Amino acid sequence: MMEAAVTIPPFERFYAEHRDEVYGVLVRRVGRQRAEDAFQETFLRALRAYPALRHGDHLRAWVLTIARNVVIDAARRERPAAELEEQAELPRRPAYAQLEHLTDRLPPTERAAVVLRYAYDMPYAAIGAALGSSEDAARQAASAGVRRLRGKELS
Repeated sequence: MMEAAVTIPPFERFYAEHRDEVYGVLVRRVGRQRAEDAFQETFLRALRAYPALRHGDHLRAWVLTIARNVVIDAARRERPAAELEEQAELPRRPAYAQLEHLTDRLPPTERAAVVLRYAYDMPYAAIGAALGSSEDAARQAASAGVRRLRGKELS
């Protein structure tokens, strides 16, 4: 027997429920001065992607993934790519614990795309919005991640 999917709350309620935790995570990751900009960018991306969500499951993990990607994007703009790997990790989310050991070695964008697509069943349009890219870029990132997981490109 299948359980009904959790309905999506109005964006205002979603924002009210998650804003404090997202802000706290961002302050820990980028400091108080940069957290405000990252916070605004996180919820702008969430607002753009919100209409494309199919269900309300795992909204906390979804918005924390967006926040993580905002931090990564800011780091990419400020630092060379070699320093990025140290910056990227947010607290683990239990919703994709089964994929954790598989996706740890993937690059950050591919990991986010694979987790959002296959753990949360998000459409590529919503993944692209969450990653700050296009639907096609999200599809390519997920595909590249799956290829790596199958062992064709892992070293």
